[in-house]
Amino acid sequence: MARWRAGVLKPPGPLDVAARGLQSQINRMIPERVHAAVTTVMEGLTRTLLTGADLTTARALEGASMKERDRRAWAAIDGYRATAAVEGGVAGAGGFWLAVADFPALLTIKIKLLFDLAAIYGHEAEAFSERLYILALFQLAFSGAEHRAKVFEGLADWDGRSHPADFADFDWRTFQREYRDYIDLAKLAQLIPVVGAPIGAVVNWRLLERLGETAMNGYRMRHLAP
Repeated sequence: MARWRAGVLKPPGPLDVAARGLQSQINRMIPERVHAAVTTVMEGLTRTLLTGADLTTARALEGASMKERDRRAWAAIDGYRATAAVEGGVAGAGGFWLAVADFPALLTIKIKLLFDLAAIYGHEAEAFSERLYILALFQLAFSGAEHRAKVFEGLADWDGRSHPADFADFDWRTFQREYRDYIDLAKLAQLIPVVGAPIGAVVNWRLLERLGETAMNGYRMRHLAP
């Protein structure tokens, strides 16, 4: 937990700063109406996933030890990252339009993994506060260093605080920008002819692995909270 926390709160290194600067330049070249459209699409897609994913999610696991929960979590992560790798490889081999289709498909896989991990660690995803926690874990995995630190701070004493009853005050613009900025440069390589398929498979595998490890530690942190 201490090693994970140190990694989450680690300040950006030179490569991170360079990548962030490049992404900022790209963002400045994109018209505002495009940013607004992407925000709207991502908000709609994420809302739909968050309100429907629990329909096929297992019930919260009760009475299991943390060791057993971790074992089941790794098994779930293993299955999801294998699925994501296959999906990324197919998208990478299929050119531009399949690469575009990879975005919602990969987002669906990630959200579904988070719902399954919530159940494994004993949390009922039907509660809106749990869905907010899932969104927080998602941002913790796929954000720049500054935003990641803010999200981490917001997870402190989660079960001891009250939470909003809806998405009215959720910052969808920051959510989509941080996520897109985190994955864009890696996913662009998926468009390269010939090597796009293996790159897509590896990138998706790593993204699911990162998300899974982040969620595991996020739920361990709640378990250990005083």
